[in-house]
Amino acid sequence: MSQQRRSSWVQPQSWSRGQAWVAAFVAVVATLAAGVLLAPELVWDRFLWHYFWGPVYADANNAVCAAMRSAGPELLYSNGACAAADAETVVAEPGYTLVSEIGYAVTLVFFLIGLLDLLDRLAVGNSKRLFYALVPFGFFGGALRVVEDANDAVPRGVEAILAYPWNTLIISPIIYFTVFAVTLVTLIVAVRGAQTGAFDGYDRPVFAVGWGATLLSVAFLLYFVPTQLAGAVPGAGFYPQVTGITVGLAALLSVGTYRLVNRVKPEVHAGTGLVGLVVIFGHAVDGVANVLAADWTGALGVPVQYGAKHPANRLIIEATQAVQPAWLSNIIGTSWTFLVVKLVAATLVVWVFDESIFEEEPRYAVLLLVAILAVGLGPGTRDMLRVTFGI
Repeated sequence: MSQQRRSSWVQPQSWSRGQAWVAAFVAVVATLAAGVLLAPELVWDRFLWHYFWGPVYADANNAVCAAMRSAGPELLYSNGACAAADAETVVAEPGYTLVSEIGYAVTLVFFLIGLLDLLDRLAVGNSKRLFYALVPFGFFGGALRVVEDANDAVPRGVEAILAYPWNTLIISPIIYFTVFAVTLVTLIVAVRGAQTGAFDGYDRPVFAVGWGATLLSVAFLLYFVPTQLAGAVPGAGFYPQVTGITVGLAALLSVGTYRLVNRVKPEVHAGTGLVGLVVIFGHAVDGVANVLAADWTGALGVPVQYGAKHPANRLIIEATQAVQPAWLSNIIGTSWTFLVVKLVAATLVVWVFDESIFEEEPRYAVLLLVAILAVGLGPGTRDMLRVTFGI
């Protein structure tokens, strides 16, 4: 008996997936904190600040860049000052780098694993209902980011609606965590409401809140841009043709792509069905919005020029410029290849989600599809609405 008790005592208890996730989170945070304390110049200045917080800090203050000085970060508002500082110290510019995009991708996967355990505890997400319920939050994230674009467009010397540091909550990539938090709270409340009988299912309340948040964000832009920015900011106004053309073209291209693939290789959408169409549509919005912003604002009557912000987008455009004849670039532009890449990539990703994945790990499949949709629909909505309001 004593031997049996001893054997039972020494056997370690297995950790749940949630406990393992929390332990990993604490370990990563502790490691980074220790690195900042022991090697601040290397870990904070040249890694965390340079690639992650510095770009957000510069963007939140509408600066061209931020330079790390001995007394702390300094905001710079001209390209010349940034170039001079870059030769002396660590400089962070608004936007993304390959390092930051890899870091955000790893963070996304990590939080998806934690969310998967939460969905298990809530007993939801084992069907495609969750995917459809969360679609509006992709639009909401993009619209909320344009609210920050409008806030940044306020001329210097004029008080902004959201000042630093509060505006960092709606600046990429922190806005993803903000939207994630709003979505998570909405989902938990809706699930609890459905369990207590207050709602007839959780999906419709979540869907309604997502669209409500989106419409509120757009309504704010419809008020703020024409009344506060028009006349004070060059090009600011309301150009609804941009949204109409973007959504219309994205719908036509995604439906056409979906039907063509179903006719040629129907097994591609055998697992996802119409969910695959929605995913392709989300990335088509991103592709079309980028093409219009890069090459067609003049033709659409928008007196503002935009450039590619993401490294992958810039690389595709630069590759097109290198191989496409100049006369053809003058006619059709150089960003159309990005739209083609988005449509092809979205279709290939959807192909991975066959019927067996939904049978074995339905929650995991649904969560990944939501994430894949979000990284296309969110930025696409942001680009579309930003050009729509000329900011």
